[in-house]
Order: sequence, then structure tokens, then C-alpha cells
Amino acid sequence: MAIGKTIRTYFNGSWQDGDAMVMRAADHGMWLGSSVFDGARMVNGMTPDLDAHCARTNRSAEALIIKPTVSTDEMVEIALEGLKGFAPGAAVYIRPMYWAIHGDATAIVPTPDETGFAISLEEVPMAPESASTTLGYTRFRRPVLESSVVNAKAGCLYPNNARMLAEVRARGFGNALVADALGNVAESATANVFMVKDGEVFTPVANGTFLAGITRARHITNLLADGVTVHESVLSFDDFKDADEVFLSGNMNKVTPVTGIEDRSYQVGPVTRRVREMYWDWAASA
Repeated sequence: MAIGKTIRTYFNGSWQDGDAMVMRAADHGMWLGSSVFDGARMVNGMTPDLDAHCARTNRSAEALIIKPTVSTDEMVEIALEGLKGFAPGAAVYIRPMYWAIHGDATAIVPTPDETGFAISLEEVPMAPESASTTLGYTRFRRPVLESSVVNAKAGCLYPNNARMLAEVRARGFGNALVADALGNVAESATANVFMVKDGEVFTPVANGTFLAGITRARHITNLLADGVTVHESVLSFDDFKDADEVFLSGNMNKVTPVTGIEDRSYQVGPVTRRVREMYWDWAASA
């Protein structure tokens, strides 16, 4: 399913307009779930951290025993070439993807002899600055490395996120606040999460149950440079309910204020607004 109104696809060495067919029915990634992707953004001509997102695509492939076939530099170059086909000022979601083609004698383990690769560029507007969300609790949790490929941005992880979202959205919330295997807060169903208390910023420590995102790292760097104390620590659901501000950090919209968790309401506070301001200031200067 396409999420954007204008789409360009890179496959088999060339760009084409539209949502092109790229996968075959017997491809390993089609029926055994061996696919990875990453997501970057072009906004107002800027492509912040595009190289980092492309590099993570290759690391994700390796985590799923898929052989990467495109270097980070080449992937960046291909994406930038494809972006030239969009109107000036377009907001574009940049999604490089790999999938395995063949399996070994077990059928389950991917073989390195052939790998599928594509990039999808979709024009998807940024959410307005006034946009926010609410979080509900879900009974579903983030897995651990011993039971799933949580060290990759893998398509096979997202059905778990989907059932989290379906559960909380049926109760009227916009997103889910999700626990790790021990019951501490990990992230939301779609993005990393931060909270603010007494002017200091807190975010769940990267414990291997979720991807500590590229945008998350950028926010932490910006906050520290601005003199703000940032804690990466074990955080409970009560910690979040007691917070002064809460916001989500993800590639799609960079900063999303949270205005409620279950029956607790929040205002969009000064730290959340400052984080957004610093991000775009950094992007413009990078």
C-alpha cells in the first residue's frame, strides 16, 4: 500500500515513476519475511542524516543474513538522483529496502547469491506543527534479541506494532506506549519516546528491545549542546504519567508532542518546542 500521492521507484538500476512491481511470488522475502528497510526524509530540499539511514539499511540486512549489495555512498547518490524528480519544496519519504531472493537447503536461511534492492520515494507531507498525539497502554510488548531481530529495521517486526496500534486506537488513543520484556517503558508503537521533568530530559535506555533511532540520537546531541541534561535510563509507566512533557521522536515527523497518556493530560511544553526548533536549525546548517 502506498502512503504517498506521488511515487518514484528505483529498481534494477534505474528510476521510474510510480509504484513499480519489484518482488516475485517465490522470493524468500515474500513468503518468509526476510525484508528490511529504512526511512529518511527530504524537507525543503534538506535530507538530514540520509547517510546514516542508508548505512543502517545495510546493517539491518546483515542482521537478517541478507547480503547488502549497495554501499552507503552509492545508496545516498541513488536517492539524491531520484529526488530530482520531485517539485521544489516537496516533502518526501525516502525508503531504501532489501529482501532475500533465495533460501539454502533448509529454505529458511537466505543465501548471498542474489539480493533484492529497491528505493521508494513517496511524497508525504510533514505533519503541521500543531499536530500531537495521545498514548494508551497495550498488552503487547517489544521482543528481545533472543526471540526476534530487534537489531534491525525489519518488516517482520511490524505486525507486532500493528496489533499494538489496533488495540489502543480501538480505545480512542493515537498511539501506544509500549513496555519491554521486563515491563519498563521501551518506546511507542511507531517512534522513540522522551519525557521532561523539572527541565531535564529522559528517554528509555537502549536495552536491545527497540531501535535507538537516528533522530533520537540527533535530539540528544542537540539537547546536550544546548546545555540540557539528558538521561538515558530505566523508566516506568508511572515516570511518564508524572512527567511535565512527553514527545515522540521519529523520522516521519521528527517531533510529535504527546498531549495525553491514558487519563493524564499534558501541555505542549517549552522543551518539546525547543527540540523541534533545534532539529531544523541543525538540519539547515548540516
